[in-house]
Amino acid sequence: MRVGLFIPCYIDQFYPDVGMATAELLERFGCQVEFPEGQSCCGQPMANTGVTTATAPLAKMFVEIFESYDHVVCPSGSCVSMVRNHYEDYHCGPRWEAFKGRVWELCEFLTDVLKVDHFDVSFPYRVGLHRSCHGLRELRLDGCSERMDAMPSKVESLLRRVEGLQLVTLDRPDECCGFGGTFAVQELGVSILMGKDRLEDHAKQGAQVITATDMSCLMHLEGLARRLGNQVPFLHVAQILAGRSLPSASKVAELRK
Repeated sequence: MRVGLFIPCYIDQFYPDVGMATAELLERFGCQVEFPEGQSCCGQPMANTGVTTATAPLAKMFVEIFESYDHVVCPSGSCVSMVRNHYEDYHCGPRWEAFKGRVWELCEFLTDVLKVDHFDVSFPYRVGLHRSCHGLRELRLDGCSERMDAMPSKVESLLRRVEGLQLVTLDRPDECCGFGGTFAVQELGVSILMGKDRLEDHAKQGAQVITATDMSCLMHLEGLARRLGNQVPFLHVAQILAGRSLPSASKVAELRK
């Protein structure tokens, strides 16, 4: 199948290997992956701050660029949720209605469309899975809370297929990291305390690595960890499933300068 790869702005600029790992995974399981160079932001940052006049042109451009693909896949639950659940507010019309059901977060695409049941990779570490708010509450990627529908976690199901990987059990698996895009700027103090709570939960359970489906959450948590002197590494789920190894301690230190 012909898949349009949508890469969020922050991944393109700061974490390009997450995009490469996503493309490698899709090609490994038989997809013809294309990266439309005309793509831009999905419009979520502007929408979150109420700048609707700046959001609408980006939403319409997204539909125009990607609607011809069999599927569109993105390694970010928040961007996918923006397209699937909120473009109606920006007058994208029937073209978006016909197209939105073919826009997928990477993990749900691997489980629901490709039905992947095996990864020939090893990752012998205790891993803490942070569940991002959009993936948890809008895309329903994880059934991890009594307040949520009783449904299996798509992300967990994939990680459990990785040889040697042990998922730790968190006390509050449904709790926000505190990033929330511009929330981290507008409510700095609250955002920091929320992030520290998440890091402490992972540390308490003995997580050697922290992962998530959204690099924005990991960016926030890693920034806090760096300032606290916590050297735990952070990897996107795509990087683990694609077989990436952990960087050496010296490399981590170099990246954090």
